[in-house]
Amino acid sequence: MKVARFYAPGDIRIEEAPEPSPKAGELKIRVHNTSTCGTDLKIFRHGHHHIDPPRVIGHEIAGEVVEAGEGVTGWEEGARVQVIAAIPCGDCAECKRGRMTVCPNQLSMGYHFDGGFAEYMIIPENVLKVDGVNRIPDSLAYAEASVAEPFACVLNGQTLAGVGEGDVVVVMGAGPIGCLHVRLARARGAEAVYLVELNKSRLDMAANLVKPDAAICGSEADAVEEVLALTSGRGADVVITAAASGKAQEDGLKMAARSGRISFFGGLPKDNPVIACDSNLVHYRELTIVGANGSTPYHNKQALDLIATGAVGVDDLITHRLPLDGVLDAIRIVSSGEAIKVTIEPGRVSV
Repeated sequence: MKVARFYAPGDIRIEEAPEPSPKAGELKIRVHNTSTCGTDLKIFRHGHHHIDPPRVIGHEIAGEVVEAGEGVTGWEEGARVQVIAAIPCGDCAECKRGRMTVCPNQLSMGYHFDGGFAEYMIIPENVLKVDGVNRIPDSLAYAEASVAEPFACVLNGQTLAGVGEGDVVVVMGAGPIGCLHVRLARARGAEAVYLVELNKSRLDMAANLVKPDAAICGSEADAVEEVLALTSGRGADVVITAAASGKAQEDGLKMAARSGRISFFGGLPKDNPVIACDSNLVHYRELTIVGANGSTPYHNKQALDLIATGAVGVDDLITHRLPLDGVLDAIRIVSSGEAIKVTIEPGRVSV
C-alpha cells in the first residue's frame, strides 16, 4: 500500500509499505479521507518532539472498518468510522475527573502511532479503550466526517469560553479553525461575530464562505479600534485567538468587554511563548483568560452530530481534495494560505 512518511524536517516521502494486520484489541480501517492541519505544516517544517521518525502522519481521519483484531467487538466490516486524534489515557487523576484534554499521558494519532496519510491504517487499542472510534451518520460523507476532529477542538474551546446567546464574539484568524469558530458561535446564538485576519485575500475567501458580521483586515486597520467602534466602545464578550500569534492574544485583552472572556485557542511557538499582559485590564474589567487544548472523545461525537444535523456546515470549507501522493502539494497549499481546508483522499486517482 501507499503511505506518506515523515523522516525529518523537509522530508516527507510517498512510498510503498506492507498492508498492516490488526493485533488483539486493534481495528484496521481503509482510509477514505484524512484532512490536513496547520500542525502537519509545522511537522513538515520543524518536526515534533513526540514523533520518532519514520512516521506516517495525518490525524483528521475517516474511513471504513476492514478487520477487527482478536477481542474487539461491536465493529463490523464496512462500518463507517471517524477517529479521535488526541488519545487520553483514561486512568489518570485528570481523566477520572473528566478533564481528558489535559491528560498528562496523552498520546496522538500521527505522532505516537501511524496516522491517516495511508491507504490502510491500524486504530490502536489505546483509542478503542477510551471510546475514540465513532460511527459516521449515514447523511455524512467521509470528507465531512474527517473535519469532525478539528471541529471537536473548536467545540471544546467555545465550551470553555462559555460562548452563548447574545454574545458578541471576535475570532482572530481566518483559517479553517477560525471559520469553524465563526459558524459554531452563530450556532450557539451569538448576537454578532467579527472575523479578524492579517492576510486580505485569505480574509476575503473565508468571509465569503462564513459571512461574519464584519471582516477586519489587521494589516490595513487597527483591529482593536475596529472592534471597539463596532461595539460602541464596549468591546467583545468573547475573543478567540485562532492563530499562533502573541499580538493577537495581547490585542484580545484590549478588545474584550468588561467581564469578557478571552480564549487562547492557538498555541504560540515554543521559542517565543511569552506575551505582554496588562494585568490591570484583567483585574479591573474582571476578564477571564482560558486556554483550549484539543478535544475529548465526547467532543468528537458532539461534533459529528452537529455536522450531521446541519447545525454547522463544513462541506463548503473543504476547498481542495487531493490524492495520497499529493500530500506535499497539500502542505504547500496550506502554507500558501490559498485554501480553507485541504483533504487527502487515498482512493482518489492522480491526474
